[in-house]
Amino acid sequence: MTYIILIFSVLFGTLLVIFLKLPKKIVRLLLAFSGSYLLSITILHLIPEVYTIENDAKKMGLFILIGVVLQSVLESFSKGAEHGHIHLRGHENKFPMLLFISLCIHAFSEGLPIEHSNDNLLWAIMVHKIPIAIVLTTYLIHANFAKKTIIFFLLFFTLMTPLGVFISDKIDFFVAYNKEITALIIGVFLHISTIILFEGSENHKFNIQKFIAIVLAIVLTFVTV
Repeated sequence: MTYIILIFSVLFGTLLVIFLKLPKKIVRLLLAFSGSYLLSITILHLIPEVYTIENDAKKMGLFILIGVVLQSVLESFSKGAEHGHIHLRGHENKFPMLLFISLCIHAFSEGLPIEHSNDNLLWAIMVHKIPIAIVLTTYLIHANFAKKTIIFFLLFFTLMTPLGVFISDKIDFFVAYNKEITALIIGVFLHISTIILFEGSENHKFNIQKFIAIVLAIVLTFVTV
């Protein structure tokens, strides 16, 4: 079921682009909701999970910081695709290999903590992937890549998170160090979610619709976790 949900989330976002062509305003609200939901799950669920008595708090904190730095490095190659903003002006007709690799690494890492957490994280990643798939598909179509290239890109991206789930459950290393890996991914999630929430504010103006989407996600997380 986990694999189906993860695959469906990307497929659903792609189909929305093909059949509905959502306005940018709606996509921004979806991004804000998904970022807030991911941040809420991270703070209310994942962080308490790794900061337990049996775990070294300082070590967990270090892994979280490493995760933040790791995502910063990946973002320098992906140009912000993980949080819904792809900045590749002047390279529209050239296949973005660095974007492809960094996005796949990010998607793979998202799957690593899922099997060692509860369903709240799975739903958070699903909600996060839908608007990202919308933005990514829109970019690939507008960049005028061949259909085979677009399908290959999206298929590979779709399978990376399920691959992370599979490996984390089958390889002893990932099972033994699941808390440290979860702490690392917490850093990744903190970086992505906060940028989603704050990068899109034009001139730091208050946006009531975005504010409602953020609050709604926080409330929803709080009552369901």
